[in-house]
Amino acid sequence: MSDHEASTHSVAAAALRGAMGRFTTGVVTLTVGGEHVHGMTANAFSSVSLAPPQILCCVAHSAVMHKAIMNERRFAVSIMGADQEGLARYFADKTRPLGPSQFASVDWRPGPYTGAPLIAGALAWLECELADAYDSGDHSIFIGSVLHSSEGPARQGLLFFDGGFHAGATAER
Repeated sequence: MSDHEASTHSVAAAALRGAMGRFTTGVVTLTVGGEHVHGMTANAFSSVSLAPPQILCCVAHSAVMHKAIMNERRFAVSIMGADQEGLARYFADKTRPLGPSQFASVDWRPGPYTGAPLIAGALAWLECELADAYDSGDHSIFIGSVLHSSEGPARQGLLFFDGGFHAGATAER
């Protein structure tokens, strides 16, 4: 093992989590429809390309969502508003029901392109087809080709910073 490899592997997970917690991110709910219906809160999400339109999300290999995306190969992203912290916490809770019953108390509609649940009241929605998946450490980086996108009313976004949820700026147009 080279000195560089040794130094990169010596960073403790807790230290990395603490440092990365200082990076403010938006909050999304990833959803998959079909036979493997599932929802998950995520903040490892970003645009990749405008032409072609692509996004990325990172999902732990151990997450139920990982298997769901790999099996269905289509997923949706609901970009959460500041008033949706409760839903973000719900979809982050590993003790919630799995399968279709996890959406029983959630206001949603099926995406016309993927069938994946689109969370009502979100700031925006993206429906994606899995274009690529790259294993990296304990996560996969999923690249989604955006099939369709739409926006809800402008209001404050939900942010994640230093281990907690916060309201972001209001979109002005």
